[in-house]
Amino acid sequence: MEIEVNKDNYQQVVVNPGIPTVVDFWGPRCERCLQLMPGMERIAAAKGDQLRLIKIDASQNRRLCMNLRLLSLPAFLFYRDGQEVLRLTGDQLSEEDLQKAVDGLLAGK
Repeated sequence: MEIEVNKDNYQQVVVNPGIPTVVDFWGPRCERCLQLMPGMERIAAAKGDQLRLIKIDASQNRRLCMNLRLLSLPAFLFYRDGQEVLRLTGDQLSEEDLQKAVDGLLAGK
């Protein structure tokens, strides 16, 4: 399940204890963000209703990025039971890194 959110509904949408959530902070000028996006979408689609993918354009949500102390893109925040449990950032991320993180999130690790 894929959801678009912004600073106004971030807490309401992300803090949902029932469904593990990955928040993908990306930017339209971030080449690595755009390269990883289709892979993250495939991973989320394969998990169906077990996982929510939320994509946020960081360039349109600067205040939210500041509040979350995001210093680089791409940035993926992993939430379980409404709590951030993992954060992956930087242009060295791979689709394999994302797959491992999602598998761990769903396994409760």
